[in-house]
Amino acid sequence: MTEKKAPPPRAPQDEDVVQFGDVLPVLPIRNAVLFPGAVAPFDVGREKSVALVEDVDNLPSPVIAIFAQRDPSTDDPGQDDLHTVGCAARVLKALKHSSGNYSLILQGLSRIRLEDVAQSSPYLKAKVRRLDETGLDDDEAEALSMSLRDIAKQVIQLMPELPREAGSLIDSIQAPGALADLVAANLDAPVEEKAQLLETVDVKDRIRKVLRLLTRQLEILKMRERINSQIKEEMGKNQREYVLRQQLKAIKEELGEDDGDQGDLDGLEDRIAKANLPSEAEQVAKKQIKRLRNMQVGSAEYTVVRTYLDWILDLPWHNQTPDNMDIGAVRKVLDEDHYGLEKVKKRILEYLAVRKLKKDKKGPILCLIGPPGVGKTSLGRSIARSLGRKFHRISLGGVHDEAAIRGHRRTYVGALPGQIIQGMKKAGTINPIFMMDEVDKIGHDFRGDPAAALLEVLDPEQNNTFADHYLEIPYDLSNVMFVATANIADPIPAPLRDRMEILEIPGYTRREKLAIARQHLIPKQIEEHGITPQQLEITDPAVEIIIDNYTREAGVRTLERQIASVIRGVAVKIAEGDNTPRKIETEDHLREFLGPQRYTSEVAERTEEAGVATGLAWTSVGGEILFIEATRMFGSAKLQLTGQLGDVMKESAQAALSYVRSNSERFGISKDFLEKSDIHIHIPAGAMPKDGPSAGVTMFTALVSMLTGVRVRHDVAMTGEITLRGRVLPIGGLKEKVLAAHRAGIKRVIVPERNKADLDEVPAEVKDSLEFVFVKKMEEVLDAALEEKLVPKVEEKKEAPAAPTPSN
Repeated sequence: MTEKKAPPPRAPQDEDVVQFGDVLPVLPIRNAVLFPGAVAPFDVGREKSVALVEDVDNLPSPVIAIFAQRDPSTDDPGQDDLHTVGCAARVLKALKHSSGNYSLILQGLSRIRLEDVAQSSPYLKAKVRRLDETGLDDDEAEALSMSLRDIAKQVIQLMPELPREAGSLIDSIQAPGALADLVAANLDAPVEEKAQLLETVDVKDRIRKVLRLLTRQLEILKMRERINSQIKEEMGKNQREYVLRQQLKAIKEELGEDDGDQGDLDGLEDRIAKANLPSEAEQVAKKQIKRLRNMQVGSAEYTVVRTYLDWILDLPWHNQTPDNMDIGAVRKVLDEDHYGLEKVKKRILEYLAVRKLKKDKKGPILCLIGPPGVGKTSLGRSIARSLGRKFHRISLGGVHDEAAIRGHRRTYVGALPGQIIQGMKKAGTINPIFMMDEVDKIGHDFRGDPAAALLEVLDPEQNNTFADHYLEIPYDLSNVMFVATANIADPIPAPLRDRMEILEIPGYTRREKLAIARQHLIPKQIEEHGITPQQLEITDPAVEIIIDNYTREAGVRTLERQIASVIRGVAVKIAEGDNTPRKIETEDHLREFLGPQRYTSEVAERTEEAGVATGLAWTSVGGEILFIEATRMFGSAKLQLTGQLGDVMKESAQAALSYVRSNSERFGISKDFLEKSDIHIHIPAGAMPKDGPSAGVTMFTALVSMLTGVRVRHDVAMTGEITLRGRVLPIGGLKEKVLAAHRAGIKRVIVPERNKADLDEVPAEVKDSLEFVFVKKMEEVLDAALEEKLVPKVEEKKEAPAAPTPSN
């Protein structure tokens, strides 16, 4: 429609002068309808509406046309966006706000119909026609208005918030149409229904429509009154909120509106139906839904039950990630992430092969035992990546409360499921990889024993019905692949250890550390420090120097820290503007960033005197060499032991001394060597507690060396336990001990004969560089360890006196 130039509007001073063809400014309003005779406030903020209000003073008359929008979201409504029937209104007052918006007080004058838009800018103007009421002079209209007046008074009585003067106002209005408009303006009804009332010109039809709406409101108010009377006797302070919510619920039910909480519960029922829960879980969930429907929404128990239902529905019951069945691809991923560790990789491939042949095979319970820094935790991530499964890690170090595993009972405030169920929710599948870190550091106290709670979790025969205290529903963990880690196996309770498959990761050789540094550590640290490979090169000889002189560990954690220190030092120089490419390859280069070397081989220096022997010890951080010193002094046949020795090592020292005393002549030692002497056995590094059944052989060798004056070979280390009969008993942790000897530069290792089979686990490069002497008796130890062969001491026999010659 083309815009025509509007003729100059007449100046209507009263509603009676608004006729067909009058042009009035149009003010569209949202979510409201203005009726004739009503006085109502309106906020004006749209650009065109503000322009209209600012131009009111320039209009011939303060009368404007008010039309309700069909869609309140329309910002610039046209003729089609407005209801066709509106109300002519007088602007009684206009108040401008600091924001530029206006507040208007309008008085409705008469019904008008929108005929044609005469102007669109700066604000709407339209031709309007006044609509006169019909059906006024009629007894039926009078009867209808009387009914309307009576019902309106009843509504006013049931609404104490309305002023009592409202009843007098109803009585004062005699015109049926004006009465209908007054009631319609104050009805709580949608905009569409009010717009229909405004469009109804026939008074009798309008009163009938208003009567229907008012009667519905009256019934709602009567319903509220009945609810009040029914629950008044039971109401107390704590029930006030419940009463108000019940009233609201009853009103909304009567209006046919959906209650938010009720709809939410219906949504929960749909989720339960679609979740395909196990039968027992489904029964529990449906029972809790019924309980929720009978509870007040604001109560504490409602929140507890609702949270419980959310946990049940959020847990994975059937969602499963498919395993990567390509064994070659899995092997490639494991080799990319970790160097060596062949035993663990072999076990993962075996598991995958079995899964490929038998789909319902239960998940294994692996326990990776080894010193810190060998890659136990990161290996769990690699397993998950290679199999295509979700990964979740649980740290058990320092956990004392059984509820951390099994969860809390729902009777406790703030109860939650245990870490197992929480982990399943986070993983979102029934077959994730669960990394149970530091399983050897679990504690227990009055709150329970978490290790005992893990028995059910890590038992393949029981964990298909794992019962969390919070859920109280059996949950299937049989598809989960559990990977536990520990530094040592001894602190793990025997029943728990029995449920796991132990895989030992003893530590890395020098060559393996070099390969790990080259393939993983150096590229990772260079990238993390923002340096490019062109700016810095760390050569293999430099890495070997760091391994030999700046670290002494079974893993590679310290090695990574030292490499990072070198890279940080280079980063400082680059940040200062020195972009010269650097190549780290000599000890002098490393000393600039790492300082003087920290470790040196002291075996030859320690064993240059008699009475010192080199033993091999196993610790939670890997194998270590151990120097045992013995000396003799004037005294009264006492044995003194120092170095924070445990009971087992003290008994080994006693046994070694007893064996030396009982076989002293065989070793070239005088029988009375202890009559006026004290023996002192000391193990240096006294600040560190030491214990274990593998130092007897070393103590015996140190005693014999001290008593005979024959030195122990500086390139020999030994391990084994002693008996009073001179037998050498087997020991544990041989691989770690052999690796420690290899790191220390030892050439010959004395090992109990019964540990010969354990050498299969030692890397070939280490075995090729060492000489192994397998012994059964203590004499064989001395032959292999001492620099000289001992000569037995022969006691001189005294000649018997000659018999006297008989005399004649």
